[in-house]
Amino acid sequence: MSREEWGFLEGRWLPWPVPWHDYFGRSAPLLVEIGFGNGQFLLDLAARREEANIVGVEISQPSLRSAQRKVSSQQRKNVLLVHALAGQALWTLCAPQSLSGVFINFPDPWPKASHRSRRLIDQPFLSLLAARLHPQAMLDIATDDAQYALEIARHLASHQSFDSRLPTPYVHEDNTRLRTKYESLARAQGRLCYYFKWRRNKTPGESHYPPPRELAMPHLILSSAPHLSAVARAFEPATHSGEWGTVRFIGMFEARDYESLLVDTFIDEIALTQRLGLTIRARGEDALIIGVHELGFPRATPAVHHAIHCLASDLIQRHPYMQILSSNIKL
Repeated sequence: MSREEWGFLEGRWLPWPVPWHDYFGRSAPLLVEIGFGNGQFLLDLAARREEANIVGVEISQPSLRSAQRKVSSQQRKNVLLVHALAGQALWTLCAPQSLSGVFINFPDPWPKASHRSRRLIDQPFLSLLAARLHPQAMLDIATDDAQYALEIARHLASHQSFDSRLPTPYVHEDNTRLRTKYESLARAQGRLCYYFKWRRNKTPGESHYPPPRELAMPHLILSSAPHLSAVARAFEPATHSGEWGTVRFIGMFEARDYESLLVDTFIDEIALTQRLGLTIRARGEDALIIGVHELGFPRATPAVHHAIHCLASDLIQRHPYMQILSSNIKL
């Protein structure tokens, strides 16, 4: 498949981690821009750093489509666009110490006090960055929100893995970079911009950010099962949490034309979130098979295995005479 036919890449379906040299067709320093918006900065970076492979990460599909048109029209072979959340892209798609630089331009400041927890840059996120950047790799951040700038400065100064490349934590002018449309608008409205130019130092980072493991698709068989209609009547929404993440069973739906139940399930792991369907199907007259529906191409992570186990445990609690006949669950 050619680069032009790819369009942007769907992060949920990429390997963990991605062999980026295969996708670009060459080995080169790897740079990432998180939240590239209209792609203006990203395309300028690609033009100035032709020797580098550049990955743009964005959650907005309109922004992805707009930027992809620009990448194609300019025939930038050193750029790939990925549809993903920032933290999940870094954790799942990038190998440890594989990045030569990360750029974060004007992240959403979430100015309301009740929304501050949604801000991207905090200590855990910096620890994840430290695990993905190699020593001496650069970290550039820009914002026009004064309160957020002070918060970013505080987080960077207190993190052992980063040092400023400047004598100060930030500056208000950076003539080495492209001035984006949003940046020019902020300045025209009288807002100061804050430019952070830091680097990953040689201090060993935290080690609990390995790329997630993908396991075999889980399934489990229960014996002495009641009829599916009885299982559906007894269902109640439930939440299960552990070190592996959180599983929420939201609702249960019964198929009209064949014997099957679908459990609407939300799975939240630190590195990944998935909304998927777990199936409960009749096997013979007195057994049930619990598995994962293929809708949406779910990834079989440890938390998905835990979800199957939790659903079986809930069923056994409501129907104590049931027993596990077989299972490939890895906990």
